[in-house]
Amino acid sequence: MSASAVMLIALVLEALIGWPTWLHARIGHPVTWMGALVTALDRSLNRDSWSASTRRAAGLFVVSITVGTTAAVAGLLTAMLPEGSLGTVLAGILAWPLIATRSLHMHVGAVVRPLLVGDLPTARRAVAMIVGRDPQRLDQEGVARAALESLAENTSDGITAPIFWGLLLGLPGIAAYKAVNTLDSMIGHKTERHSAFGWAAARIDDLVNLVPARATGLLFAAVSPRPRSALLCMFRDAKRHRSPNAGWPEAAMAGALDVRLSGPRSYGTRVTNEPWLNAAAPDPSPDDLVRGLSLFRCAIAAFAVLLALLALL
Repeated sequence: MSASAVMLIALVLEALIGWPTWLHARIGHPVTWMGALVTALDRSLNRDSWSASTRRAAGLFVVSITVGTTAAVAGLLTAMLPEGSLGTVLAGILAWPLIATRSLHMHVGAVVRPLLVGDLPTARRAVAMIVGRDPQRLDQEGVARAALESLAENTSDGITAPIFWGLLLGLPGIAAYKAVNTLDSMIGHKTERHSAFGWAAARIDDLVNLVPARATGLLFAAVSPRPRSALLCMFRDAKRHRSPNAGWPEAAMAGALDVRLSGPRSYGTRVTNEPWLNAAAPDPSPDDLVRGLSLFRCAIAAFAVLLALLALL
């Protein structure tokens, strides 16, 4: 079974039809299944009365159980698949919901449309679906900046990284990655409840995204009309980002579009003074967000061509 062919089938299926609403209503989604397991384990094993070291150990156990269970189920399904082309197609169908191309484009598109007509309240509500910062404090440029950052970071988290691990380890690899990513999004926060319990989830998520994040930045640069600027910005500014990984695709996006990203932001009553990426450039406009989506589509198309070439080889 060709892993590259499997990933290509999954990428094309998700890009064309996403995860249908009628299907979600009937069976949910693999990520929601993982999330239900994480929620149950968080409630039972993350106890306020425990010490920080005990909660760290419990969090590591939760990571092991969640990732191990997910990978084992995927491995069992893989073993049940027939040989040949049919098995490859079925594996691609199983991997399909673990990629987020269409859903990411739709969420960012929902921000673009009201921004272009000056409907800031609707744009704020739409961007609140994909970022954690306080949308009510965002002006038009702030909304566009937040959406571009989410587009860049989630291209890695939702597309490049799962496919990377699928290429390396097949269906168990892509499933295990999504489990790690789900764990990080649910418990990998520096809050009082999860700073110790979610420590392992956050660190492992950083580790598994090291290569995909950098590859995503290179992919953005490769399809950009300003490849040199994108590369220079990425290698100069990525290390300034608070995340060891998100700065790479975000800085490449900033250089490719000649806009500045990151910078100070508000999370409720808390303001974080993050450094700028591509600080000398102007703030993004709604038109820059349209260009960002175009760059995203070009990057996904180039990635699909690369997978097709690998499958042929």
